[in-house]
Amino acid sequence: MNEKHIGSDFDDFLQEEGILAETEAIAIKRVIAFQVTQLMQEQKVSKTELSRRMNTSRAALDRLLDPQNESVTLQTLWRAARALGKELQIKLA
Repeated sequence: MNEKHIGSDFDDFLQEEGILAETEAIAIKRVIAFQVTQLMQEQKVSKTELSRRMNTSRAALDRLLDPQNESVTLQTLWRAARALGKELQIKLA
């Protein structure tokens, strides 16, 4: 059976509601928090150790790891990536 798509897609709906950009930002933050947490587990790095490597506070690291907290700076992202042996890549598309 060949069903045709009827109506708008979910992005169109979010755009119409005026929340597309906010929703995308939250999704990106959740992915970053997940990736950092996964790398920490793989490398067996504790929060205390990662915050030491990043030369930052545990509170700043907790903000990074909290998927709901959107207040993360590029510097914090860069420090986390470097502390875990990764590079931070950001692009405009």
